Amino acid sequence: MRSLKAALALAALTAVGGCSVLQKIPAFQQAPELSYQAPGSLRLPLNGGEGSIAVADALKGKDFVIPPPTPINAWQLPGGTPEQSIEHVTAAADFRVAWKRNIGRGSSKTEFITAPPIAVGGRIFVMDAAARVSALNAANGAFLWTIDMTPQGGGGRFESYIPDIKFPFMKGGNYKDYHTYGGGLAYDQGKVFVTSGFRFVAALDANTGTQVWRTPVNIPIHAAPNASGGRLYAVNINNELVSFNQTTGTSGWQYNALQEPARLLQASSPAVSGDAVIASFSSGEVSAVQAANGAELWTGNLIHSSRTTALSEIRDISARPIVFKGDVLVGGHSGSFGAIDLRTGALRWQLPITTTESAWAAGDVVYVVTKDGKVVCIQRATGQIYWIHQLNNDGGPNTERSGFLGLGNNVNSRVYWSGVILASNRLITVSTSGFAKALDPKTGADIGTLKLGGTALLTPIAVGDYVYVLLDNGKLVAIR
Repeated sequence: MRSLKAALALAALTAVGGCSVLQKIPAFQQAPELSYQAPGSLRLPLNGGEGSIAVADALKGKDFVIPPPTPINAWQLPGGTPEQSIEHVTAAADFRVAWKRNIGRGSSKTEFITAPPIAVGGRIFVMDAAARVSALNAANGAFLWTIDMTPQGGGGRFESYIPDIKFPFMKGGNYKDYHTYGGGLAYDQGKVFVTSGFRFVAALDANTGTQVWRTPVNIPIHAAPNASGGRLYAVNINNELVSFNQTTGTSGWQYNALQEPARLLQASSPAVSGDAVIASFSSGEVSAVQAANGAELWTGNLIHSSRTTALSEIRDISARPIVFKGDVLVGGHSGSFGAIDLRTGALRWQLPITTTESAWAAGDVVYVVTKDGKVVCIQRATGQIYWIHQLNNDGGPNTERSGFLGLGNNVNSRVYWSGVILASNRLITVSTSGFAKALDPKTGADIGTLKLGGTALLTPIAVGDYVYVLLDNGKLVAIR
């Protein structure tokens, strides 16, 4: 937790310099004004901060439909499918830890695990903090192959795009001393695709780990690509949505959003639905473009105006947009979550919710985890709320270190929770306190807690009989 928590703060510091935001990270004490802009849509202001969300009187105690769990044998992208959405999977029926495996180097002050696992063909593919990609047997965690993806002789540092900013708590006092980090994995047509902060995109043979091709890029990519229809799509840290040919690695079209230096180090992967690619950016923009040529279909901006702290001005949408039944469901750090019509880009509804986690849609509802640890169950058609569960106020293991960047000796109640997945009639989320929590998807009631053995920051995946969690310390946990 210390390492990635520090990373999130450092990204904010890059933008705000010596401001007093360090007193509380993050802090949302006043009500932001929220709005969305897209061609042909109205500007819709909303008033009220995250604390103002409430269960709708008309929905209290009402039932809703979620589909029954279905077995799946592949989780090819961080969100499972090109649309980054899966409704309800059969997995982890016993909700107990089956095994743990160390997959390589864990997060540190200079290196971070940012790539969610993916799974296909009885194999789990993972990337550690040192850019080593491995394939493991999905049943027992045995290693099948490993490849070191770092450039020969090291390199891949921040010099080309991070200004010469001095911070006394960093090694050497210089932001440039921090190693390149980040990237992600995706699978399609027998290949594992790798994006990296080391400025490359690569394809590996999924069976052997042999590198098929490797394409250098000028700008680091901190999140996983989307692999669909013979192309790769990824967003780099300059807010450029870029494409590549899956067979050759040749660069294709590029779509440029507004550049925004104030960003989180957590990054977003695009979604693909039909002939549309939907991406979110650190500028607060959400855009849909044509998969074939990158031509813009529509673009909007989740905007807020806040008078709290400089950190709360960060508009970054680091959560993956998901596509579900004609809606794009997405939220951001600035305090807005909403449903956008995939075809037109028009905003259907919006809630004042601050999140850095991707939503989960199933049947009539969508679930989202807020920055302050609430799980919110929302009626997908209207944006009204069925129930809210505060994970940090249920008497569970919800403490962590306070002090500067969480490195002090005092204890506070701020724990961060991943996005949820719906598996075998349990909503499962994991936390920086090292626990997994299971909730009843219909009521939000707490129905189980599981000790993981380390900080968990990445949303779990579910395939076969297992839910898999990659911990910050480099251990892969299989829950059955």
